[in-house]
Amino acid sequence: QAVVDFERLGEHAAAFQGHDVGFCCLGTTRAKAGADGFVRVDRDYVAKAAELARAGGCKHFVLQSSRGANAQSRFLYLRVKGEVENLVQAVGFDRCTILRPAVLLCKRQESRPTEWIAQQFLGVVARVFPTAHSVPVETVARAMVACVLQPGEGKVKVLENEAIHELGKA
Repeated sequence: QAVVDFERLGEHAAAFQGHDVGFCCLGTTRAKAGADGFVRVDRDYVAKAAELARAGGCKHFVLQSSRGANAQSRFLYLRVKGEVENLVQAVGFDRCTILRPAVLLCKRQESRPTEWIAQQFLGVVARVFPTAHSVPVETVARAMVACVLQPGEGKVKVLENEAIHELGKA
């Protein structure tokens, strides 16, 4: 494990050397970092990490994005997620897997009241429609590992929420 300063990520290129696979779940919130900070973390840091990973020999990059990611979206969150997907794909990995989960179900240490209410509601909905609007973070993690263990199907693969659920069962 290496601790890096994301503001000076280029100085930590050695931490990205010699890895066949890269997993990226980096992200923040607009409320926590402000609009500029959100863009810096969710797009710029991720894109730079992908570039360093590729330069270090990484062949398969696995990116956690978001349902609805779209570089043309009017919504900052979805637009930034779409932009970073495009940037990561442009790096030129042999394989790139993008996971687009819906609302992540997890326990957080920080207080996010609106998210907590949504998670409570979606937790109930998930009992009836398990793959519709949410996914436990453990399922996303299992899907990320499983996609690396499976033979490659093309250069870029995008997994939407339902596919994440299926792969996460493995």
